[in-house]
Amino acid sequence: MDLATFAIEALTDIRTVGAVAPSSRHLANAMLGPLPLKKARTVVEVGPGTGAITRALLNRLPFDATLLAFEINPRFSRHLKSAVPDTRLSLLNTSAEKLREEVERRGFRHVDAVVSSLALAWMTPSQRHNFFSGVCSLLGEKGIFTQYKYVMSLQLKKNGHWERFDLEKVLHRYFRSVQKKMILRNLPPAFVYICKGPRAVQARATPDAAEHDRC
Repeated sequence: MDLATFAIEALTDIRTVGAVAPSSRHLANAMLGPLPLKKARTVVEVGPGTGAITRALLNRLPFDATLLAFEINPRFSRHLKSAVPDTRLSLLNTSAEKLREEVERRGFRHVDAVVSSLALAWMTPSQRHNFFSGVCSLLGEKGIFTQYKYVMSLQLKKNGHWERFDLEKVLHRYFRSVQKKMILRNLPPAFVYICKGPRAVQARATPDAAEHDRC
């Protein structure tokens, strides 16, 4: 899938694609470098798109590891199935909100790392909370979560106004440690967030929790 095709898909369905171009190798390295992959048994990737980070992940994972990839965009799912014929890859064409349910359904109670390219700014507070509650419940104390966000990232509020999306503020609600790194060699430039120490959180967002999650 070339850059032009990716861009067309992004414009058609920006809420699920969340990106305007495939991740560069520099962004992929920044996302994967902090993760404990050499001895990993189970890793989750959310929003793999056309597989730029997926391929890099598989190159670093042990031969007997499992990579569970959540991709809700059907065109990208079909592309991944044909372009990444690796038996360690299990592709799930379902929402990230069901992360814990789908991971546990496949017999896993713990994951070593979660790599996310989700368009978090486009999700509702309740959707973000449900996603992160699943992530935190699956990651152990040594597990690590990484997420990237474009340098200029906005979210549409209910009042119809666009505002800057404060991802770091959101992440601190779910992790005790949040570090940020800027990657200039990507289209467009992005921040990578490395999150450790998952907090215990409520499984489902209540109205109050969802309201509190607004940035």
